[in-house]
Amino acid sequence: MNEIFSLIPTGPQLTDLIGLFIFIAGFIIGLGAVTVIDWHGFLGTCSVYWTETTIRAHKVTKPLIWVGTILALIGGLMFYRNEPFSGIPKIHAYIAALLVLNGCFLSFVVSPELLRRERTGHARELLPKLLQAKIAVSFVISFTGWWSSVLLLALFITQMAP
Repeated sequence: MNEIFSLIPTGPQLTDLIGLFIFIAGFIIGLGAVTVIDWHGFLGTCSVYWTETTIRAHKVTKPLIWVGTILALIGGLMFYRNEPFSGIPKIHAYIAALLVLNGCFLSFVVSPELLRRERTGHARELLPKLLQAKIAVSFVISFTGWWSSVLLLALFITQMAP
């Protein structure tokens, strides 16, 4: 047991470890929820069953995506705290800002519309084409942003390795 505890760093290295852990936990939670709702949304473009399912599922995935985003932001700030604001940390910051803006659009424009459709008995109808198109653009931003962020973190960590 003492061998395990001896592996735990102290001081600034402990902060690095905690920051990286929170960063990765944010990716796991956020990207997991994004993947679920994106697949549902894709299936919902052609099926009223999946449209209704997506409307219901987004009530669970939306808060998880925000939790994941907040954890990734906190973890990123901790992990990159001693790094210059250039290269991968800067790209991560720009992607984070884009994902937050995208999340605001989804949370404050799309989500209320989905809930309105459910409340008024229109959940079992395909979404209007214009709304589907906006959601499709949002999907591309989300998918590209989250997966690029994971790739950038992996690249950063491998560049740190001796």
